[in-house]
Amino acid sequence: MKTAILVIGILLVLASLAPLVRSDQWWIRFFDFPRLQLAIALAGLIVAALILFSPASLSGAAFLLALAATLAYQAWRVFPYTPLATPEVLLSRDCEPASRVRLMIANVLMDNRRAEDFLALVRGADPDLIFTVETDDWWDEQLAVLRESYPFGLARPLDNTYGLHLFSRLDLDSPEIRFLVEDDVPSVRTRVRLRSGQWIDFIGLHPRPPRPGQDTEQRDAEILIVGKEMKESNRPTIVAGDLNDVAWSHTTRLFRRTSGALDPRIGRGRFSTFHARYPVLRWPLDHVFHTDTFTLIEMRRLGYYGSDHFPVLIELCLEREAELVQEAPAPEGNDREEARDKIEEGKEAGG
Repeated sequence: MKTAILVIGILLVLASLAPLVRSDQWWIRFFDFPRLQLAIALAGLIVAALILFSPASLSGAAFLLALAATLAYQAWRVFPYTPLATPEVLLSRDCEPASRVRLMIANVLMDNRRAEDFLALVRGADPDLIFTVETDDWWDEQLAVLRESYPFGLARPLDNTYGLHLFSRLDLDSPEIRFLVEDDVPSVRTRVRLRSGQWIDFIGLHPRPPRPGQDTEQRDAEILIVGKEMKESNRPTIVAGDLNDVAWSHTTRLFRRTSGALDPRIGRGRFSTFHARYPVLRWPLDHVFHTDTFTLIEMRRLGYYGSDHFPVLIELCLEREAELVQEAPAPEGNDREEARDKIEEGKEAGG
């Protein structure tokens, strides 16, 4: 038993430290995802180790210290996404209805056939913008009914799980479908006019995930390209979608520092969206980031409708004076150079 505990403990420590290796290999980047699960496993193992190993012995004390230090590291990484942390985005106190934008994002799962359940969630959430990914021709037909209430938008149905749709009942300007890194992975960018007449930018993404045969160069490059655009435009911007990355990963944190994007989940919770059917294996893959010109009215995870992802609903208020009191992330050290190098590597890998 002691040998089994020792082996499991070493594996957990190695899995926890793997993301510290600056590698794009998929099997290393995977360990960015289950930080909470690893932390829970470490906590349980510490209890078992306290029973089986003597803290008075040098080897026992070293093993327990390694487990405790690794648990502390995992907890430190996840802590910002708990209600115990200070919220990064302020709650809106008195937002004019015309300055609000209500957004719903959803990975529908291409093979999912519960479109009516999804449409029922849309009716209940009543968003201004709907951004869906993994939509193919079948989903295009099922979602066509939304065009009656959402006359503006874009569609690129695909059968490779990277199709997407954007539906809007707010006016759009210069909407475009782009292929930032790979020629079969689209994204959207458009200007959106709020009811107040003010314009904001919306960018929707769904880069490829890390998996066997697919490392993270392209995913990281796409996320960082958008961060660069977000910073250079200096306009109120919302970036949303299934980024196939978690909020606490190095890439996402680099994106936030180089773009200045705020994360409304900080200080409120993880809002884990994947995997919808397996609570034990669940982490936040679907994100909404925005500039410091927005404050938060509401954010929640919506119900199950057959997909492997839960949808996310968020309502934001455009309050330009908020940038005076909200602190946006800023670059550290060689962040800009690292982001530039990753963008170049991703473009080369994407062909």
